[in-house]
Amino acid sequence: MKPIRTAIIGTGFMGRVHLEALRRVEFVEAAVIAGINAEAARRLGAGFSISTIATDYHDVLRDSAIDAVHICTPNAQHFPMAKDALQAGKHVLSEKPLATTVAEAEELVSLAARQGLRNCVCHNLRYYPMVQQMRRLCEAGDLGEILVVQGTYSQDWLLYDTDWNWRVDSKAGGPSRVMADIGSHWFDMAEHVTGLRLTSLCADLQTFHPTRKQPKHAVETFANQLLRPEDYLETPVHTEDFGAVIFRMGARTRGSVTASQVSAGRKNRLSIEIYGTRSSVAWDQERPDELWAGHRDAANQIFVKDPSLLKPEARSYADLPGGHSEGYDDTFKQLFRRFYASIGAPDGAPEYPQFVDGLRQLRIIGAALESHRTRGWVDVPAFSPAVAAHS
Repeated sequence: MKPIRTAIIGTGFMGRVHLEALRRVEFVEAAVIAGINAEAARRLGAGFSISTIATDYHDVLRDSAIDAVHICTPNAQHFPMAKDALQAGKHVLSEKPLATTVAEAEELVSLAARQGLRNCVCHNLRYYPMVQQMRRLCEAGDLGEILVVQGTYSQDWLLYDTDWNWRVDSKAGGPSRVMADIGSHWFDMAEHVTGLRLTSLCADLQTFHPTRKQPKHAVETFANQLLRPEDYLETPVHTEDFGAVIFRMGARTRGSVTASQVSAGRKNRLSIEIYGTRSSVAWDQERPDELWAGHRDAANQIFVKDPSLLKPEARSYADLPGGHSEGYDDTFKQLFRRFYASIGAPDGAPEYPQFVDGLRQLRIIGAALESHRTRGWVDVPAFSPAVAAHS
């Protein structure tokens, strides 16, 4: 089989994560690395024996030998890069958020459909085996009717006013930070697992640091650094550090979630709890191989990931036998494998989040921003299940 040749656009934290995962996907060749900093692109490529680099992503799009691109750049660049790539006939896998506005995302959804190209937004956290087990338990009716969905996505890497990342800057990251950056992962998982859709919400957002100390030189995501006064600039902040949302799902399901990047000790904790009329499940990303099951009239249980014990529909999301952990990096591998398999099978149904799912999250985040501004409940525009039936 002829390898599918792809390019990575972006040389930061996510660019490296995507590149490492691509090396684990059959019949895919990471052929080019593109980044505005040539030296950074060379350094990243050198470790993976990729000698071809570009400082202008348009050079990649003009290369007829490149079949697909991964967009791993700051949020504000996702829309123009994805649009240019689709117009150049490339399949596109973009980091989330898909864009910074609903209108941009709608344009990308329409363009991808017109071009007949595969498109994916990287909500990779769907792909933990135990998340898929939760999804299949819900589908099978094992939990009964879903009554309550609740949880949090908590981190601590922006706790101090000396912590800085491009996401803090609304010009690079968009009008929302915490809800768009990590809240969107939680909402995507909640809808994906339960099969229910948010219909309305009420949100409260908070910026604890109205100014932050911005380094005079670039700092990679999650990198810690001790700064001296002469090393930084006092910079106003217009994006939120924390958000709390209560919401309605489906006909009568209710829920709540908090998202935070200032929660000391929480490194990357997406926690979701789903309570049904028969039983309940709970999962924590910091303990990804465990699934808690709760019962009213019997002992509660903790299941450890073992493919032989998973629902048949969830089994293909686990490659390793019981007792062998599968974590964050494996979720990218599982997503990328399905994305590239769909390129090779153009008539097959996609088994991954598409641009329409990225649009869905922007509509939810937009509703949260509007709710915070008006201090009231806001309806979430309807999802289009016919477009994303297999996402």
